[in-house]
Amino acid sequence: MNIYFISGLGADKRAFERIHLSNNYSIHHLPWITPLKNETLINYAKRLSALIDTTKPFALVGLSMGGMIAAAMNDFLQPQKTILISSVACSAELPAYFKWCGSTGLHKFIPTRLLNKPNGVAYWLFGAKSTTEKKLMGYIIKEGDAAFIKWGIGAILTWKGIQKPKNIFHIHGEADKILPQRFTKPDIVIKGGSHFMVWTKAGEVSRLLQKALDSCQAV
Repeated sequence: MNIYFISGLGADKRAFERIHLSNNYSIHHLPWITPLKNETLINYAKRLSALIDTTKPFALVGLSMGGMIAAAMNDFLQPQKTILISSVACSAELPAYFKWCGSTGLHKFIPTRLLNKPNGVAYWLFGAKSTTEKKLMGYIIKEGDAAFIKWGIGAILTWKGIQKPKNIFHIHGEADKILPQRFTKPDIVIKGGSHFMVWTKAGEVSRLLQKALDSCQAV
């Protein structure tokens, strides 16, 4: 079965570098495509889905914003399973302050130049603690496409996917500071897991992913 991984906002396939699955699966990492002007998250998901081979059984694995994209795709594709990591399944699970920022349009005034500058606050929010974790996080922030990140922030804050789709399996971190667990309804909560647990707790995340994927293979 093909597994399509969708990374978090501003990140690429390196975010999944520590995730390991059995050889039963063919792994594919969907690259971000350039968004259209004022494009919604749902319309972006529809265009990105053109990179998925739907003629063969497949599953989606989305991290953070990638999970939101995967949840949106789940509405119009037919994956065997859609797995979210450190994400939300619908806009109703976003914190109220996210929705307020979206409704007021405050995100439009974020200076683009600030989006590529790693700092202590970013490390704290993501849960990057060790030197290695901070180095990777800093690299991801520095190398990210600032214009794309700014669009992505707006797309998340104005997302209209209100209902949680079916066929979703959600893994969340207990200590996630960016998307706090108390606003979500995950299937599995990882104790001490941060927003960056795909890296910091990769072994546990890998085990849960393997189990979830194996279960849909067995059906």
